[in-house]
Amino acid sequence: MFGSTVAVPLMLGPAMGMNTSQIAVLISSVMLCSGVATLIQSTFGSRLPIIQGVSFSFLAAFFMIIAAIHPEGDETVAAGAAMPYIAGAVMIGAVLEMIVGFSGAMGYIRKVLSPVVVGPVIMLIGLALYEAGAPIASSHWPIAILTIFLIALFSFVLSRNRMIFRMFPMLLAILGSVSVCGLLTWVGVFGPEHPARPNLEAFHEAEWIRLTSVVFPWGLPKFDMGFIVAVMAGYLASMIESFGDYHACKQMAGAGDPTAKEISRGIGCEGIGCALTGVFGGFSSTSYSENVGLIGLTKVGSRFVVQIGAVILILLGLFGKFGALAAAIPTPVVGGLYCAMFGLISAVGIRQFAKADLSSDRNLFVGGFALFMGISVQHYFKNGGVEAAQATFPGGVSDVISAIGQTGMAVAAILGIALDNFIPGTKAERGIEEVDREDCNLDSEKLVSVSGDA
Repeated sequence: MFGSTVAVPLMLGPAMGMNTSQIAVLISSVMLCSGVATLIQSTFGSRLPIIQGVSFSFLAAFFMIIAAIHPEGDETVAAGAAMPYIAGAVMIGAVLEMIVGFSGAMGYIRKVLSPVVVGPVIMLIGLALYEAGAPIASSHWPIAILTIFLIALFSFVLSRNRMIFRMFPMLLAILGSVSVCGLLTWVGVFGPEHPARPNLEAFHEAEWIRLTSVVFPWGLPKFDMGFIVAVMAGYLASMIESFGDYHACKQMAGAGDPTAKEISRGIGCEGIGCALTGVFGGFSSTSYSENVGLIGLTKVGSRFVVQIGAVILILLGLFGKFGALAAAIPTPVVGGLYCAMFGLISAVGIRQFAKADLSSDRNLFVGGFALFMGISVQHYFKNGGVEAAQATFPGGVSDVISAIGQTGMAVAAILGIALDNFIPGTKAERGIEEVDREDCNLDSEKLVSVSGDA
Protein backbone atom coordinates (compact mmCIF):
# COMPACT_ATOMS: atom_id res chain seq x y z
CA MET A 1 0.00 0.00 0.00
CA PHE A 2 2.80 2.42 0.88
CA GLY A 3 4.20 2.46 -2.66
CA SER A 4 0.84 3.22 -4.27
CA THR A 5 -0.20 5.76 -1.65
CA VAL A 6 3.01 7.77 -1.93
CA ALA A 7 3.43 7.37 -5.70
CA VAL A 8 0.27 9.26 -6.64
CA PRO A 9 0.99 12.47 -4.66
CA LEU A 10 4.62 12.39 -5.82
CA MET A 11 3.35 12.29 -9.41
CA LEU A 12 0.49 14.78 -9.24
CA GLY A 13 2.12 17.28 -6.86
CA PRO A 14 4.93 18.40 -9.20
CA ALA A 15 2.45 18.52 -12.11
CA MET A 16 0.53 21.15 -10.12
CA GLY A 17 3.68 23.17 -9.41
CA MET A 18 3.84 22.18 -5.74
CA ASN A 19 7.06 22.46 -3.79
CA THR A 20 8.32 19.77 -1.41
CA SER A 21 6.50 21.22 1.59
CA GLN A 22 3.17 21.25 -0.26
CA ILE A 23 3.72 17.71 -1.53
CA ALA A 24 4.35 16.68 2.08
CA VAL A 25 0.93 18.07 3.04
CA LEU A 26 -0.60 16.25 0.05
CA ILE A 27 0.91 12.93 1.16
CA SER A 28 -0.32 13.48 4.71
CA SER A 29 -3.80 14.28 3.39
CA VAL A 30 -3.86 11.08 1.34
CA MET A 31 -2.83 9.01 4.37
CA LEU A 32 -5.56 10.64 6.47
CA CYS A 33 -8.17 10.01 3.78
CA SER A 34 -7.12 6.36 3.47
CA GLY A 35 -7.49 5.87 7.21
CA VAL A 36 -10.92 7.50 7.41
CA ALA A 37 -12.22 5.58 4.37
CA THR A 38 -10.84 2.29 5.72
CA LEU A 39 -12.47 2.81 9.11
CA ILE A 40 -15.84 3.54 7.48
CA GLN A 41 -15.59 0.55 5.13
CA SER A 42 -14.52 -1.99 7.75
CA THR A 43 -17.06 -0.78 10.34
CA PHE A 44 -20.18 0.14 8.35
CA GLY A 45 -19.57 -0.93 4.73
CA SER A 46 -18.69 -4.41 3.51
CA ARG A 47 -17.22 -5.08 6.99
CA LEU A 48 -14.44 -7.03 5.33
CA PRO A 49 -10.73 -6.65 6.20
CA ILE A 50 -9.94 -4.38 3.25
CA ILE A 51 -7.74 -1.28 3.29
CA GLN A 52 -8.93 1.74 1.28
CA GLY A 53 -6.52 3.98 -0.60
CA VAL A 54 -5.95 6.17 -3.64
CA SER A 55 -6.58 4.41 -6.95
CA PHE A 56 -4.65 4.64 -10.22
CA SER A 57 -8.01 4.42 -12.01
CA PHE A 58 -8.50 8.17 -11.59
CA LEU A 59 -5.05 9.33 -12.70
CA ALA A 60 -5.91 9.98 -16.35
CA ALA A 61 -8.83 12.21 -15.33
CA PHE A 62 -6.74 14.00 -12.70
CA PHE A 63 -3.98 14.71 -15.23
CA MET A 64 -6.58 16.09 -17.63
CA ILE A 65 -7.87 18.45 -14.93
CA ILE A 66 -4.33 19.51 -14.02
CA ALA A 67 -3.47 20.17 -17.67
CA ALA A 68 -6.55 22.39 -18.01
CA ILE A 69 -5.86 24.41 -14.85
CA HIS A 70 -2.06 24.47 -15.12
CA PRO A 71 -1.22 25.09 -18.82
CA GLU A 72 2.35 24.11 -19.64
CA GLY A 73 4.69 27.08 -19.32
CA ASP A 74 2.14 29.24 -17.46
CA GLU A 75 3.76 30.17 -14.15
CA THR A 76 1.02 32.62 -13.13
CA VAL A 77 -1.28 29.84 -11.85
CA ALA A 78 -0.92 29.20 -8.12
CA ALA A 79 0.55 25.86 -7.09
CA GLY A 80 -2.18 23.35 -6.32
CA ALA A 81 -4.88 25.39 -8.05
CA ALA A 82 -6.29 22.21 -9.61
CA MET A 83 -6.97 20.56 -6.24
CA PRO A 84 -10.32 22.34 -5.57
CA TYR A 85 -11.56 21.17 -9.00
CA ILE A 86 -10.35 17.63 -8.31
CA ALA A 87 -12.13 17.72 -4.94
CA GLY A 88 -15.35 18.96 -6.55
CA ALA A 89 -15.33 16.28 -9.26
CA VAL A 90 -14.51 13.55 -6.75
CA MET A 91 -17.29 14.62 -4.38
CA ILE A 92 -19.96 14.69 -7.11
CA GLY A 93 -18.76 11.33 -8.43
CA ALA A 94 -18.91 9.99 -4.89
CA VAL A 95 -22.62 10.80 -4.73
CA LEU A 96 -23.16 8.69 -7.86
CA GLU A 97 -21.17 5.83 -6.33
CA MET A 98 -23.30 6.01 -3.18
CA ILE A 99 -26.45 5.81 -5.31
CA VAL A 100 -25.11 2.85 -7.29
CA GLY A 101 -24.07 1.08 -4.11
CA PHE A 102 -27.02 1.60 -1.82
CA SER A 103 -29.57 1.06 -4.63
CA GLY A 104 -28.09 -2.33 -5.54
CA ALA A 105 -27.48 -1.25 -9.14
CA MET A 106 -23.97 -2.73 -9.16
CA GLY A 107 -25.37 -6.13 -10.14
CA TYR A 108 -26.84 -4.69 -13.34
CA ILE A 109 -23.69 -2.74 -14.16
CA ARG A 110 -21.63 -5.94 -13.93
CA LYS A 111 -23.84 -7.52 -16.59
CA VAL A 112 -22.96 -4.89 -19.19
CA LEU A 113 -19.25 -4.75 -18.32
CA SER A 114 -17.54 -7.82 -19.71
CA PRO A 115 -13.75 -8.43 -19.88
CA VAL A 116 -13.96 -7.24 -23.50
CA VAL A 117 -14.69 -3.76 -22.11
CA VAL A 118 -12.79 -3.84 -18.82
CA GLY A 119 -9.53 -5.13 -20.35
CA PRO A 120 -8.88 -2.19 -22.71
CA VAL A 121 -9.95 0.32 -20.02
CA ILE A 122 -7.39 -1.10 -17.57
CA MET A 123 -4.72 -1.21 -20.28
CA LEU A 124 -5.25 2.50 -20.85
CA ILE A 125 -4.80 3.25 -17.14
CA GLY A 126 -1.18 2.16 -17.49
CA LEU A 127 -0.58 3.29 -21.07
CA ALA A 128 -1.88 6.80 -20.34
CA LEU A 129 0.95 7.26 -17.84
CA TYR A 130 3.83 6.67 -20.25
CA GLU A 131 5.00 10.27 -19.85
CA ALA A 132 5.61 9.64 -16.14
CA GLY A 133 8.05 6.77 -16.67
CA ALA A 134 11.33 7.24 -18.50
CA PRO A 135 11.27 11.08 -18.48
CA ILE A 136 11.26 11.08 -14.67
CA ALA A 137 13.64 8.13 -14.35
CA SER A 138 16.08 9.90 -16.69
CA SER A 139 16.82 12.47 -13.98
CA HIS A 140 19.41 9.89 -12.87
CA TRP A 141 19.25 6.53 -14.62
CA PRO A 142 21.59 4.55 -12.30
CA ILE A 143 19.36 5.13 -9.25
CA ALA A 144 16.18 4.54 -11.27
CA ILE A 145 17.56 1.25 -12.61
CA LEU A 146 18.61 0.26 -9.09
CA THR A 147 15.04 0.87 -7.90
CA ILE A 148 13.57 -1.26 -10.71
CA PHE A 149 16.12 -4.00 -10.00
CA LEU A 150 15.31 -4.05 -6.27
CA ILE A 151 11.57 -4.17 -6.94
CA ALA A 152 12.03 -7.15 -9.27
CA LEU A 153 14.51 -8.85 -6.91
CA PHE A 154 12.35 -8.51 -3.81
CA SER A 155 9.04 -9.24 -5.56
CA PHE A 156 9.91 -12.22 -7.73
CA VAL A 157 13.14 -13.77 -6.40
CA LEU A 158 13.60 -13.27 -2.66
CA SER A 159 9.85 -13.40 -2.03
CA ARG A 160 9.90 -17.12 -2.86
CA ASN A 161 11.70 -17.94 0.38
CA ARG A 162 11.24 -14.93 2.68
CA MET A 163 7.87 -13.76 3.99
CA ILE A 164 9.07 -10.20 4.59
CA PHE A 165 9.81 -9.73 0.87
CA ARG A 166 6.36 -11.02 -0.04
CA MET A 167 4.73 -8.58 2.36
CA PHE A 168 6.80 -5.42 1.80
CA PRO A 169 8.61 -5.62 -1.58
CA MET A 170 7.84 -2.05 -2.60
CA LEU A 171 8.61 -0.49 0.76
CA LEU A 172 11.91 -2.38 1.06
CA ALA A 173 12.91 -1.43 -2.50
CA ILE A 174 12.23 2.25 -1.81
CA LEU A 175 14.14 2.10 1.47
CA GLY A 176 17.06 0.40 -0.26
CA SER A 177 17.28 2.96 -3.06
CA VAL A 178 16.83 5.93 -0.72
CA SER A 179 19.54 4.52 1.56
CA VAL A 180 21.95 4.36 -1.37
CA CYS A 181 21.05 7.96 -2.29
CA GLY A 182 21.61 9.04 1.30
CA LEU A 183 24.97 7.27 1.49
CA LEU A 184 26.20 8.79 -1.78
CA THR A 185 25.04 12.20 -0.58
CA TRP A 186 26.88 11.76 2.74
CA VAL A 187 30.18 10.85 1.05
CA GLY A 188 29.87 13.84 -1.30
CA VAL A 189 29.05 12.07 -4.58
CA PHE A 190 25.68 13.83 -4.91
CA GLY A 191 25.93 17.62 -4.59
CA PRO A 192 23.28 20.02 -3.22
CA GLU A 193 21.41 20.27 -6.55
CA HIS A 194 21.68 16.61 -7.58
CA PRO A 195 18.26 15.07 -8.42
CA ALA A 196 19.09 11.89 -6.49
CA ARG A 197 19.87 13.78 -3.28
CA PRO A 198 17.16 13.36 -0.59
CA ASN A 199 15.62 16.78 0.12
CA LEU A 200 15.02 17.01 3.89
CA GLU A 201 14.24 20.73 3.91
CA ALA A 202 10.49 20.08 4.09
CA PHE A 203 11.05 17.60 6.93
CA HIS A 204 12.71 20.24 9.07
CA GLU A 205 9.96 22.77 8.29
CA ALA A 206 6.97 20.45 8.76
CA GLU A 207 4.73 20.57 11.82
CA TRP A 208 4.92 17.65 14.21
CA ILE A 209 1.13 17.60 14.50
CA ARG A 210 -0.80 18.81 11.45
CA LEU A 211 -3.83 20.72 12.70
CA THR A 212 -3.99 23.88 10.58
CA SER A 213 -4.48 22.27 7.16
CA VAL A 214 -6.71 19.25 7.73
CA VAL A 215 -10.13 20.32 6.39
CA PHE A 216 -10.16 21.73 2.84
CA PRO A 217 -6.39 22.36 2.88
CA TRP A 218 -6.49 23.52 -0.76
CA GLY A 219 -9.61 25.66 -0.47
CA LEU A 220 -13.31 25.00 -0.96
CA PRO A 221 -14.22 22.61 -3.81
CA LYS A 222 -15.00 23.98 -7.25
CA PHE A 223 -17.23 22.29 -9.81
CA ASP A 224 -16.83 21.91 -13.56
CA MET A 225 -19.11 19.59 -15.54
CA GLY A 226 -16.36 18.50 -17.92
CA PHE A 227 -14.08 17.50 -15.06
CA ILE A 228 -16.91 15.64 -13.32
CA VAL A 229 -17.66 13.57 -16.43
CA ALA A 230 -13.98 12.66 -16.83
CA VAL A 231 -13.74 11.46 -13.23
CA MET A 232 -16.82 9.25 -13.72
CA ALA A 233 -14.73 6.89 -15.88
CA GLY A 234 -12.40 6.42 -12.94
CA TYR A 235 -15.33 5.61 -10.67
CA LEU A 236 -16.53 2.99 -13.14
CA ALA A 237 -13.16 1.21 -13.08
CA SER A 238 -12.93 1.66 -9.31
CA MET A 239 -16.28 0.00 -8.65
CA ILE A 240 -15.32 -2.96 -10.83
CA GLU A 241 -12.05 -3.22 -8.91
CA SER A 242 -13.83 -3.20 -5.55
CA PHE A 243 -16.45 -5.72 -6.70
CA GLY A 244 -13.65 -8.19 -7.39
CA ASP A 245 -11.85 -7.36 -4.16
CA TYR A 246 -14.89 -8.18 -2.04
CA HIS A 247 -15.10 -11.63 -3.62
CA ALA A 248 -11.36 -12.25 -3.34
CA CYS A 249 -11.19 -11.05 0.27
CA LYS A 250 -14.08 -13.12 1.59
CA GLN A 251 -13.00 -16.24 -0.30
CA MET A 252 -9.43 -15.87 0.95
CA ALA A 253 -10.76 -15.58 4.50
CA GLY A 254 -12.64 -18.85 3.96
CA ALA A 255 -16.10 -17.29 4.27
CA GLY A 256 -17.46 -17.95 0.77
CA ASP A 257 -18.82 -15.23 -1.51
CA PRO A 258 -20.01 -11.81 -0.29
CA THR A 259 -23.76 -11.28 -0.19
CA ALA A 260 -25.52 -8.73 -2.37
CA LYS A 261 -26.08 -6.57 0.73
CA GLU A 262 -22.38 -6.64 1.60
CA ILE A 263 -21.45 -5.57 -1.92
CA SER A 264 -24.06 -2.80 -1.92
CA ARG A 265 -22.94 -1.50 1.48
CA GLY A 266 -19.31 -1.70 0.41
CA ILE A 267 -19.77 0.29 -2.81
CA GLY A 268 -22.01 2.80 -1.04
CA CYS A 269 -19.56 3.35 1.80
CA GLU A 270 -16.72 3.71 -0.70
CA GLY A 271 -18.72 6.61 -2.07
CA ILE A 272 -18.90 8.11 1.42
CA GLY A 273 -15.15 7.64 1.80
CA CYS A 274 -14.51 9.33 -1.55
CA ALA A 275 -16.70 12.28 -0.57
CA LEU A 276 -14.63 12.72 2.58
CA THR A 277 -11.39 12.65 0.58
CA GLY A 278 -12.61 15.84 -1.05
CA VAL A 279 -13.08 17.35 2.40
CA PHE A 280 -9.66 16.31 3.72
CA GLY A 281 -7.71 17.29 0.60
CA GLY A 282 -6.80 13.89 -0.81
CA PHE A 283 -7.82 11.88 -3.86
CA SER A 284 -10.64 9.39 -4.37
CA SER A 285 -10.20 6.05 -2.62
CA THR A 286 -10.95 2.43 -3.44
CA SER A 287 -10.20 -1.01 -2.04
CA TYR A 288 -6.58 -2.16 -2.10
CA SER A 289 -6.17 -5.69 -3.40
CA GLU A 290 -2.56 -5.64 -2.19
CA ASN A 291 -3.86 -6.02 1.34
CA VAL A 292 -6.35 -8.65 0.21
CA GLY A 293 -3.33 -10.68 -0.89
CA LEU A 294 -1.80 -10.30 2.56
CA ILE A 295 -4.73 -12.19 4.08
CA GLY A 296 -3.52 -15.26 2.21
CA LEU A 297 0.08 -14.67 3.29
CA THR A 298 -0.51 -13.91 6.97
CA LYS A 299 -3.69 -15.98 7.47
CA VAL A 300 -5.12 -13.02 9.40
CA GLY A 301 -8.62 -12.06 8.23
CA SER A 302 -9.83 -10.01 11.19
CA ARG A 303 -11.41 -6.67 10.38
CA PHE A 304 -10.38 -5.53 13.86
CA VAL A 305 -6.76 -5.64 12.67
CA VAL A 306 -7.72 -3.50 9.67
CA GLN A 307 -9.52 -1.03 11.94
CA ILE A 308 -6.34 -0.67 14.00
CA GLY A 309 -4.47 -0.10 10.73
CA ALA A 310 -7.01 2.58 9.81
CA VAL A 311 -6.35 4.41 13.08
CA ILE A 312 -2.60 4.22 12.39
CA LEU A 313 -3.16 5.72 8.93
CA ILE A 314 -5.17 8.57 10.45
CA LEU A 315 -2.41 9.26 12.97
CA LEU A 316 0.24 9.20 10.23
CA GLY A 317 -1.88 11.66 8.25
CA LEU A 318 -1.93 14.02 11.22
CA PHE A 319 1.79 13.55 11.90
CA GLY A 320 3.28 16.18 9.59
CA LYS A 321 6.83 14.85 9.74
CA PHE A 322 5.83 11.55 8.14
CA GLY A 323 4.46 13.16 4.99
CA ALA A 324 7.54 15.37 4.78
CA LEU A 325 9.82 12.34 5.06
CA ALA A 326 7.96 10.58 2.24
CA ALA A 327 8.16 13.74 0.12
CA ALA A 328 11.96 13.61 0.43
CA ILE A 329 12.16 10.50 -1.77
CA PRO A 330 14.49 11.47 -4.67
CA THR A 331 13.04 11.94 -8.15
CA PRO A 332 14.89 9.03 -9.86
CA VAL A 333 13.63 6.62 -7.20
CA VAL A 334 10.09 7.74 -8.00
CA GLY A 335 10.80 7.35 -11.72
CA GLY A 336 11.96 3.77 -11.23
CA LEU A 337 8.86 3.10 -9.16
CA TYR A 338 6.64 4.36 -11.99
CA CYS A 339 8.39 2.26 -14.64
CA ALA A 340 7.88 -0.90 -12.60
CA MET A 341 4.25 -0.26 -11.69
CA PHE A 342 2.58 1.28 -14.72
CA GLY A 343 3.72 -1.29 -17.27
CA LEU A 344 2.38 -4.00 -15.00
CA ILE A 345 -1.00 -2.28 -14.75
CA SER A 346 -1.28 -2.39 -18.54
CA ALA A 347 -0.35 -6.08 -18.50
CA VAL A 348 -3.10 -6.75 -15.96
CA GLY A 349 -5.51 -5.27 -18.50
CA ILE A 350 -4.27 -7.79 -21.06
CA ARG A 351 -4.87 -10.60 -18.59
CA GLN A 352 -8.37 -9.29 -17.94
CA PHE A 353 -9.10 -9.16 -21.69
CA ALA A 354 -7.86 -12.76 -22.00
CA LYS A 355 -10.79 -13.93 -19.83
CA ALA A 356 -12.92 -13.45 -22.93
CA ASP A 357 -12.68 -15.75 -25.95
CA LEU A 358 -9.73 -14.33 -27.90
CA SER A 359 -10.43 -16.64 -30.83
CA SER A 360 -13.62 -14.63 -31.43
CA ASP A 361 -13.27 -11.99 -34.14
CA ARG A 362 -16.13 -10.14 -32.46
CA ASN A 363 -14.17 -9.72 -29.24
CA LEU A 364 -10.96 -8.79 -31.02
CA PHE A 365 -12.78 -6.06 -32.94
CA VAL A 366 -14.59 -4.60 -29.92
CA GLY A 367 -11.55 -4.69 -27.63
CA GLY A 368 -9.06 -3.58 -30.25
CA PHE A 369 -11.26 -0.75 -31.51
CA ALA A 370 -11.93 0.54 -27.98
CA LEU A 371 -8.22 0.42 -27.11
CA PHE A 372 -7.07 2.10 -30.33
CA MET A 373 -9.70 4.83 -30.21
CA GLY A 374 -8.95 5.47 -26.54
CA ILE A 375 -5.37 6.30 -27.51
CA SER A 376 -6.10 8.00 -30.84
CA VAL A 377 -9.01 10.21 -29.72
CA GLN A 378 -7.07 11.36 -26.67
CA HIS A 379 -4.14 12.32 -28.91
CA TYR A 380 -6.49 14.19 -31.25
CA PHE A 381 -8.04 16.23 -28.45
CA LYS A 382 -4.62 17.12 -27.09
CA ASN A 383 -3.61 18.41 -30.51
CA GLY A 384 -6.45 20.64 -31.68
CA GLY A 385 -9.55 18.64 -30.84
CA VAL A 386 -10.50 20.88 -27.92
CA GLU A 387 -10.53 23.95 -30.15
CA ALA A 388 -12.60 22.08 -32.76
CA ALA A 389 -15.15 21.06 -30.11
CA GLN A 390 -15.39 24.63 -28.83
CA ALA A 391 -16.02 25.90 -32.36
CA THR A 392 -18.71 23.28 -33.04
CA PHE A 393 -20.69 22.94 -29.80
CA PRO A 394 -22.03 25.36 -27.17
CA GLY A 395 -19.88 26.02 -24.09
CA GLY A 396 -21.22 23.43 -21.63
CA VAL A 397 -21.49 20.68 -24.24
CA SER A 398 -18.02 21.33 -25.64
CA ASP A 399 -16.54 21.15 -22.14
CA VAL A 400 -18.05 17.72 -21.56
CA ILE A 401 -17.00 16.43 -24.98
CA SER A 402 -13.48 17.76 -24.50
CA ALA A 403 -13.21 16.18 -21.05
CA ILE A 404 -14.27 12.79 -22.39
CA GLY A 405 -12.04 13.10 -25.45
CA GLN A 406 -8.97 13.88 -23.35
CA THR A 407 -9.56 10.84 -21.12
CA GLY A 408 -8.70 7.68 -23.02
CA MET A 409 -10.36 5.48 -20.40
CA ALA A 410 -13.68 7.26 -20.88
CA VAL A 411 -13.51 6.91 -24.67
CA ALA A 412 -12.66 3.21 -24.44
CA ALA A 413 -15.39 2.57 -21.86
CA ILE A 414 -18.12 4.32 -23.87
CA LEU A 415 -17.23 2.67 -27.18
CA GLY A 416 -16.58 -0.72 -25.58
CA ILE A 417 -19.87 -0.80 -23.67
CA ALA A 418 -21.85 0.30 -26.74
CA LEU A 419 -20.30 -2.22 -29.13
CA ASP A 420 -20.09 -5.12 -26.67
CA ASN A 421 -23.77 -4.86 -25.84
CA PHE A 422 -24.90 -4.11 -29.42
CA ILE A 423 -23.01 -6.82 -31.32
CA PRO A 424 -24.47 -10.25 -30.47
CA GLY A 425 -22.30 -12.54 -28.34
CA THR A 426 -22.83 -15.29 -25.78
CA LYS A 427 -21.88 -14.93 -22.11
CA ALA A 428 -19.18 -17.54 -22.54
CA GLU A 429 -17.79 -15.73 -25.58
CA ARG A 430 -17.71 -12.38 -23.74
CA GLY A 431 -16.11 -13.94 -20.66
CA ILE A 432 -18.94 -13.00 -18.30
CA GLU A 433 -19.42 -16.54 -16.97
CA GLU A 434 -15.79 -16.73 -15.87
CA VAL A 435 -15.86 -13.28 -14.29
CA ASP A 436 -18.85 -14.27 -12.19
CA ARG A 437 -16.48 -16.48 -10.18
CA GLU A 438 -13.16 -14.65 -10.46
CA ASP A 439 -11.58 -11.48 -9.19
CA CYS A 440 -12.18 -8.91 -11.91
CA ASN A 441 -9.61 -6.53 -10.43
CA LEU A 442 -7.29 -3.84 -11.73
CA ASP A 443 -4.56 -5.15 -9.38
CA SER A 444 -3.72 -8.80 -9.97
CA GLU A 445 -1.83 -11.06 -7.60
CA LYS A 446 1.22 -10.10 -9.64
CA LEU A 447 0.55 -6.49 -8.83
CA VAL A 448 0.23 -7.47 -5.19
CA SER A 449 3.78 -8.74 -5.23
CA VAL A 450 5.05 -5.60 -6.92
CA SER A 451 3.22 -2.85 -5.10
CA GLY A 452 1.70 -4.64 -2.15
CA ASP A 453 2.94 -3.19 1.09
CA ALA A 454 0.87 -3.41 4.23
